[in-house]
Amino acid sequence: MTFDEALEVTRIYSVAGRLKEYGSLVRRRPFRAPHHTISPAGLVGGGAGWARPGELSLAHRGVLFLDELPEFGHNVLDVMRQPLEDGVVSLGRSRGTIVFPARFMLVGAMNPCPCGYAGDPTRGCTCQQGAVDRYQKRLSGPLLDRIDLHVEVPRVAYEKLAADTLAESSATVRARVEAARVRQWARFEGSQVAANAEMGIRELKRHCQLDAAGEALLKAAVQRLGLSARAYHRVLKVARTIADLADVERIQPAHLAEAIQYQRRTDR
Repeated sequence: MTFDEALEVTRIYSVAGRLKEYGSLVRRRPFRAPHHTISPAGLVGGGAGWARPGELSLAHRGVLFLDELPEFGHNVLDVMRQPLEDGVVSLGRSRGTIVFPARFMLVGAMNPCPCGYAGDPTRGCTCQQGAVDRYQKRLSGPLLDRIDLHVEVPRVAYEKLAADTLAESSATVRARVEAARVRQWARFEGSQVAANAEMGIRELKRHCQLDAAGEALLKAAVQRLGLSARAYHRVLKVARTIADLADVERIQPAHLAEAIQYQRRTDR
């Protein structure tokens, strides 16, 4: 983290009474992975007396990983909608409102169905279609609309698992990500924005300009996939990041096409 980000996170952990675990300054980005039995108060914060930060705020400037996403309660998942949009958690109390920062990267993982084999090419699913539909509908549309990337991960073949070498090392990928972050810091220097995900309408218009081919592609995607206004803006932010990872100044149609590919289709 930058020094300013480290100070933000350190203040949160100090209020939460957890600073002793990290010393005087939290320097590494937080990684939080709460169990699916967590309560809404445990996720957003609260408690009797003085309200303390929850997992959303403890993950500020880091990663919040929710494994078995549909197993979390509806009331637990839906309380994330406002923090995912605004980057803060607001807790109402009789004495006033307490606001904690909560700008994190949400990573969720889930099976395609209760048995885990829906769509598997080598093993058949044993679930009734109604059970599959109920399982997938545990995630509300408004919550899914706030997730930038939807990626289906197929079964990995034995040959890839047993291979001695990988296409890219983690060090190579990390270097590319760090270079993209440096580009973003330079882009937003002097503003309150730290990354592409935090861009507002003004920054989108300035930094996500498209050529004629890109405009036509995005228009077709909005019409054919039924993208919401929120999804439209998220596609632009993801395309901007893909271009940054490719070390390209202007968003190209290929970057836009990849960003559209990650969107959840409303007709599924």
